[in-house]
Amino acid sequence: QERLVESGGGLVQPGGSLKLTCVVPGTISTLVAMAWYRQAPGKQRDLVAGIFSSGYIKYEDSVKGRFTISRDNAKNTVYLQMNSLKPEDTARYYCNIYGATIDSYWGQGTQVTVSS
Repeated sequence: QERLVESGGGLVQPGGSLKLTCVVPGTISTLVAMAWYRQAPGKQRDLVAGIFSSGYIKYEDSVKGRFTISRDNAKNTVYLQMNSLKPEDTARYYCNIYGATIDSYWGQGTQVTVSS
């Protein structure tokens, strides 16, 4: 079965930084747009950032200017650099293809907690 494996989460103080890493199965073409999502307790899973093979990048408004999504196709890896973290960024973060639904296969995710 394809496995998306996310890592890099942790506990960080407000204003701190983290870099999340997602290893993408080789069965997912590098032409497929990838994205990071997050889900806070009691809330739905929301799109954070998406990256397309054309180079187009999309960010959710609250993370613009603070988060950067990137992709290394040679390593089948997608990254999310998160700077100036805020308590409201606390959530479990997942990567998946852009447009993934609740019925899509999801990895375990990685927990990000922003707290002093």
